[in-house]
Amino acid sequence: MLFLIVLLPVGFVIERIFSGFYFNEVRDQNEQLSAHYANVLATAPNANIIPMMEMMAGFSQVKLYIVDSRGQIIAISGVPDLIKGESVPVEETTTLSQGKAIEKVYVESATAKRYLVFGTPIVSKGGVLGGVYVMSSLEGIDQSLQKVREMLTLAGLGAFFLAVGVTYILSKKLSNPLIQMEKAARKIAKGDLNTRVKLTSTDEIGSLAQAINDLAFDLQRYRDTRKEFFANISHELRTPITYVEGYAKVLKDKLYESEQEKDQYLSIIHDESIRLSRMIGDLFDLSKIDEGKISLQLEWNDVTEVMEGAIQKATIQAKEKGLNIQLNVQDKLPLVYCDGNRMTQIFINLLDNAIRYTDKGGIYVEMWQEDLQIKIAMKDTGMGIPEKELPYIFDRFYRVEKSRSRQFGGTGLGLAIVKDLVELQGGDILVSSILGKGTRFELTFPTTSETSIGEDEE
Repeated sequence: MLFLIVLLPVGFVIERIFSGFYFNEVRDQNEQLSAHYANVLATAPNANIIPMMEMMAGFSQVKLYIVDSRGQIIAISGVPDLIKGESVPVEETTTLSQGKAIEKVYVESATAKRYLVFGTPIVSKGGVLGGVYVMSSLEGIDQSLQKVREMLTLAGLGAFFLAVGVTYILSKKLSNPLIQMEKAARKIAKGDLNTRVKLTSTDEIGSLAQAINDLAFDLQRYRDTRKEFFANISHELRTPITYVEGYAKVLKDKLYESEQEKDQYLSIIHDESIRLSRMIGDLFDLSKIDEGKISLQLEWNDVTEVMEGAIQKATIQAKEKGLNIQLNVQDKLPLVYCDGNRMTQIFINLLDNAIRYTDKGGIYVEMWQEDLQIKIAMKDTGMGIPEKELPYIFDRFYRVEKSRSRQFGGTGLGLAIVKDLVELQGGDILVSSILGKGTRFELTFPTTSETSIGEDEE
């Protein structure tokens, strides 16, 4: 419809251009002939010039008629409807007497043919002697214009159907991938996460198809890690609960043989209670972060003291594995506007992660100032992380070395919580690792409060 709306005015304009061109051509021809004949009659000394001109017009098949100063027809050539002695309309006689030309369309009564008439006054020194009318048929013009209209109509119809065909092809080309994407999206919504959309282009449609494939891949990975998480968390929760329940029953039934054995059982119950409490705390923190209800008590803190406190808490666990924790701090580091308790949680989680995956060597912590930021680097000499796993280690429920997850423990939430807490305090965290040589985490915090954490978050 839009194409037709554009095409119709264009066709009308083209038809008007051709019509004006043909009409002007005939008009100019008539004007020149009538002016020539009028000039001959005005200057000819011979009185027989009119019959001679009438005869010559008949030979050359020029239609004309000549009127005198009173408007009476005195000569006719090729115009059957007119009779000598008749008078032209008074208004024409008046126009000629004023020395003005006449232009009109004449319709032949017998054949209904149309003629373009141009009349030129015969002006001599004595005044206006009459006028010469030259006629040209408009039939040729009408036929030419009719052919132009037919050509324009055919061209318009051809162009219209061509546009319809091109539009149909383009719409199919555009709609088919969209239909395939719709079907794929519905399959994904029903749980078939192995569904993929075939990429047929690199344009916006291809980009959308790739986005759907990426979504299916991410959902599949999320589902797999969530299943693994539920399996792991069930195991991790069941283990301490089983220990607590079993050793509590032993103590209740007084099945121990000595006070030393009793103390050992109590220590196991205490350790497993702490382990259970920590897992529940991680789940609780994750829930609050998801709901946006985690609270931050922001104030100016010396992160060096916070790090020293976290290292002190992790030292016992490190020594049990024969690991050393070394701290290297640049002098006179500025304060950081943060939540001290949450920073402690971040550092302890990273230290715990480093200790868990390191069997020999140690953990090296470095703190320094760079521009208006505090940089904290924590490097271990553990097993490292495969390069293909690095983009996912901050994802919730994700755990590297799944086949050894039972050995190392954990829920796959620690690093996800670390990343969320770092970003909530206006910081950033990066990770790099070499498989078999160790992993390095680098944290960055601003030393000014002019950040998105300028107000306490509730």
